[in-house]
Amino acid sequence: MDTPTPPPGDPLRLRRVAIDTYRENVAYLHRDCGVYRAEGFQALSKVEVCANDVRIFAVLNVVDDENIVSPGELGLSEQAYAQLNLDEGAAVKIAHAEPPRSMDAVRRKIFGERLDLDDFRAIAFEISDNRYSKMEIAAFLVAAGQVGMDRDEVLHLTRAMLESGERLDWEEALVADKHCIGGIPGNRTSMLVVPIVAAHGMLIPKTSSRAITSPAGTADTMEVLADVNLAPDTLRHIIRQQRGCLAWGGTARLAPVDDILISVERPLGIDSPGQMVASILSKKLAAGATHLLVDIPVGPTAKVRHMREALQLRKLFEFVGDRLGLHLEVIITDGRQPIGRGIGPVLEARDVMQVLENNPQAAADLRQKSLRLAGRILEFDPDVRGGEGYAIARDILDSGRALAKMNAMIDAQGRRSEDYTPGRITFEVSADRDGVVTGIDNYLLARLARMAGAPMDKGAGVDLLKKLGEPVQHGEPLYRVHAQFPADFKFARALSEEHGSGYRLGEPHEVPKLYVEF
Repeated sequence: MDTPTPPPGDPLRLRRVAIDTYRENVAYLHRDCGVYRAEGFQALSKVEVCANDVRIFAVLNVVDDENIVSPGELGLSEQAYAQLNLDEGAAVKIAHAEPPRSMDAVRRKIFGERLDLDDFRAIAFEISDNRYSKMEIAAFLVAAGQVGMDRDEVLHLTRAMLESGERLDWEEALVADKHCIGGIPGNRTSMLVVPIVAAHGMLIPKTSSRAITSPAGTADTMEVLADVNLAPDTLRHIIRQQRGCLAWGGTARLAPVDDILISVERPLGIDSPGQMVASILSKKLAAGATHLLVDIPVGPTAKVRHMREALQLRKLFEFVGDRLGLHLEVIITDGRQPIGRGIGPVLEARDVMQVLENNPQAAADLRQKSLRLAGRILEFDPDVRGGEGYAIARDILDSGRALAKMNAMIDAQGRRSEDYTPGRITFEVSADRDGVVTGIDNYLLARLARMAGAPMDKGAGVDLLKKLGEPVQHGEPLYRVHAQFPADFKFARALSEEHGSGYRLGEPHEVPKLYVEF
């Protein structure tokens, strides 16, 4: 039986289309819909969907399959359907959406003009209101990245992104946080810093991201041990009770325009310094941080490869943080190789717990870096003298107080009953000559771990058997790759065979210079 086609101007029936369109509202119209033909809609055009006093914006997709939507229906993707907040079958209307007015500012930026605070506020508001398509967002990101933003523009963008959502207030004078700009596999220092700082009594509400292009984010690794998908009220209760948490930050509406920008930025491989600073600081300020420690690893295959770039980035962080009332310290750390031995959620969780348990086999570099970071944060406390933070952090770790705090947070968030183990399908990559490890390609090993299935498959990843400066003999294993499924195993093996081990062997004097500022 054919579905009757409504005449132009009549309402359409709402239908939920169970498709996750990730940070983008999408609407679906049947090609035979009278509204579609009469209004001259085109696929990928921006439309306005109205019902009662509610209005949302969406990108239009045109379909020919009545199993998706019939000619009398308007379909909405999961995100758009949730925003409209109506029952299926409700009457809705659709119309052409006006182009975002702030696109004029984007065009001016493309031609090299400097934008002011009102320009960035307009752009941020219309992006968060879903008035921009992904293509229009990409135009803004490319313009800001390629043309560049001066430090005042970065400040304006940070402020505009901060104003796009909610801002938490913990009603305490000192709320600590830390952030690493990324690019170093296995760098799970947050999972050690947070229990150390919280055991000291300082408030450190650490909401973390999931991996987008890396083999594991802090939330992915913590998920091996505890629930990280917590409702905002539950999260606040845990933070008040435990003085800290290690949870996914996606449930809170903090600087939401940043999440939308990242959804476009990462697939394009765009990561300009100004956008990075605005993204990090807007999120931290929205989460209520008053004191922030930023970690910039520097190394030949890190995100920042030269000391001069790190110093420029530090100045930009300090300028914006100071203008927004944030007590901020930036440190430059060793980014020559992965931190710890494991790359991938299960392997990284193992490394973290070994450090907390004071296991003799624990990764020394992960322990030392975490203690130094935690020590710097403890020195935010006015009762801790400068230079004493490291010793206090070490005492908290060695005494077992950090482990007890971690277990308390795990129990509060919901301890995992499932016992995750490293993937059982493995292969090893061995040295092709005698020598000393003089280089490790962070990017290639991270990519290898992802090809093996991380972070989707918790047990997938790379277990490092050799680190910088260590001697190896021909045929000795450099690392072991773990996969859970044969297809991922084949992909990882093919990548390894195509691009080599990612290790460089040579003489001791060829080990690259250590970039560290602790």
